[in-house]
Amino acid sequence: MSSREYTVVGAGAIGGTLAWHLARAGHPVTVVDADAAHVAAIARDGLILERGGVRTPQPVAAARTPDEVHAPLGRVLLAVKAQATGTAAGWIAGRLAADGYVVSLQNGLNEELIASHVGAERTVGAFVDLFADVLAPGVIGDGGAGAIAIGEMDGTVSARVRELAADLGAWGPVEVTGNVPGYLWAKLGFGAMLTATALADDAMGDLLDRHRPAAHALAREVFAVAAAEGVTLEPFDAFEPSAYVDGADPGKSASATDRLVAWLRTQTKTRSGIWRDIVVRRRPTEVPTQYGPVVATAERHGIEVPVLRLLLDQLAEVEADASSMAESRVERLDAAAANGPVR
Repeated sequence: MSSREYTVVGAGAIGGTLAWHLARAGHPVTVVDADAAHVAAIARDGLILERGGVRTPQPVAAARTPDEVHAPLGRVLLAVKAQATGTAAGWIAGRLAADGYVVSLQNGLNEELIASHVGAERTVGAFVDLFADVLAPGVIGDGGAGAIAIGEMDGTVSARVRELAADLGAWGPVEVTGNVPGYLWAKLGFGAMLTATALADDAMGDLLDRHRPAAHALAREVFAVAAAEGVTLEPFDAFEPSAYVDGADPGKSASATDRLVAWLRTQTKTRSGIWRDIVVRRRPTEVPTQYGPVVATAERHGIEVPVLRLLLDQLAEVEADASSMAESRVERLDAAAANGPVR
């Protein structure tokens, strides 16, 4: 396999995991992160991936903070939180080589914003569902299996996408797709379910199992918006979006959730990254940035999304006061799913 250089901007859970695997496969990887302590640890000890209590270090070509990077950038893997996309894309635009490109390895619908900075022809779409966390400066916890799909946003299959998929195959199976939006919208439905579990302090699988009305309603609302946009949803991992669309057979929904809950319970990562941002890292979540466009698109199409709106309201309250986290908040979503929003 040929060795190709990569710059990973945002060396957190997703970026750090993929940078580790790329470097392990022999690719020169430069990681760029705004967290100086994280960068210093990586420069000193390499990226460290922890699995099952075992920590394995992997040196990278370089670790830098943004102000230390000046050379033209070629293949850029963007993995910052969604709310930092505009700032990061603007920073990249001034450094991106003429034949360089940016891959959005993020949650949400960020490709259009990235393209506004670097150009649509230099923007590659991607869907990533990885179970990982930053455990300490330079240390990434591998929380279980996941999925990746990559494609051009115009639906074509290009040589650079095939090349990128082959290189990221160092992590695991990577799908080349002509339907990136189908994956991104499917994950927004799944992500809304997981976001609901961040309102309480318990395992994702257990909370989803106990609060199916809320979970199903959230996915159904997101997918109604996707349908209005003409998006064909794509399944991934143990998630079957077709089981949650408007009009889906309730038995199919129940069976799909049974399988999803069983799968979540096999993961070593039991709580969402959103929960971790609130409780452990004490920082704003990316949820408003992820779902703001969904709500705005719903309004444009005249689609009501009351459970999603209530979720966003409640998450804002929990972000402001983590001590207010409680399962009663998820119960309010259940009630909203059955009777309309509870205020």
